[in-house]
Amino acid sequence: MGRTSDAREKILGAARSLIELRGYSALGVAEICKAAGVPKGSFYYFFESKEALALTVVDEQWDEQRRAWTRVLGGTEEPLTRLRLLFEETRAGQHAGQRSCGTVAGCLFGNLTLELSNRTEAVRERLQEIFEAQADLVEAVVAEAAGRGEVTVTDTRSAAQAVVAQLEGQVMFAKLYNDTGRLAPLWENCLALLGAPAPRAGTTPA
Repeated sequence: MGRTSDAREKILGAARSLIELRGYSALGVAEICKAAGVPKGSFYYFFESKEALALTVVDEQWDEQRRAWTRVLGGTEEPLTRLRLLFEETRAGQHAGQRSCGTVAGCLFGNLTLELSNRTEAVRERLQEIFEAQADLVEAVVAEAAGRGEVTVTDTRSAAQAVVAQLEGQVMFAKLYNDTGRLAPLWENCLALLGAPAPRAGTTPA
């Protein structure tokens, strides 16, 4: 009857895909269940509302992204190299998504921020927490680079928030233009934000 952990995962997978492609507001529970291949009663067995489902989708996406960011930013490479690798993985992920479905999906968190931040308080608060957590991860790397004299910023928190905002903004433009090439300037822009030297032509960035 679909009331199994498998049904829950099917609902979450369908909801995530549909939200990425079409947004949250236009989706109905019946459409999500149809895409998941489960009866509508299964939805309310696992989730009390569509908002509760959205929060779970956000949490699962963040769990996945946090592991990826922690792996890259907590690596053994030099700090600026780790930050560059984060941008490269972001671009590769968006490109893979475009090859899979024909469009650049963008960032689930950014998409929902634009769509729901003034309408759904619970989602807005959760997204705030996620962006602050992203800034925490980036700030640790920026502070390490600052301690090594590789960047000139003194307010590492503001710098980290600016880096996250730039990453989110470039991903948004990639989605708008359906062009992952819009992510190409990320690294040089990041270096400028941090007050680090731009890579010389023909050299591998730090």
